[in-house]
Amino acid sequence: QVLRVESGGCPAQPGGSLRLSCAVPGFTLSRYGTSWACQFAGKRLEWVSGINSGGSDTYYADPVKGRFTISRDNAKNTLYLQMNSLKPEDTALYYCGRSQGSWVNIDVGEYDYWGQGTQVTVSS
Repeated sequence: QVLRVESGGCPAQPGGSLRLSCAVPGFTLSRYGTSWACQFAGKRLEWVSGINSGGSDTYYADPVKGRFTISRDNAKNTLYLQMNSLKPEDTALYYCGRSQGSWVNIDVGEYDYWGQGTQVTVSS
């Protein structure tokens, strides 16, 4: 089953904001740890942020701490990534993924589903 990711609108300008959303039709998000990851051009997938199944714990990679916020709407079964104070170096493909359990794993190899990805481009 494919996770669908919809961008809130890109490209974005430096200092601007975007909200990524991931609507999942095939399973209940709140039963799993879920994360966002990004892939820069020519690079491997890197973990960005995650939220545990209960929604009580969120985690962020250092480059995005204080700028990005992960959240989840259980009623809509949708995962979000609010991206503020965007920088050109945030330009990448962004994916949402499902962990194999209720926890957040920063190892992207431990996720059994990844969305199709959405391009975020930050330029002036």
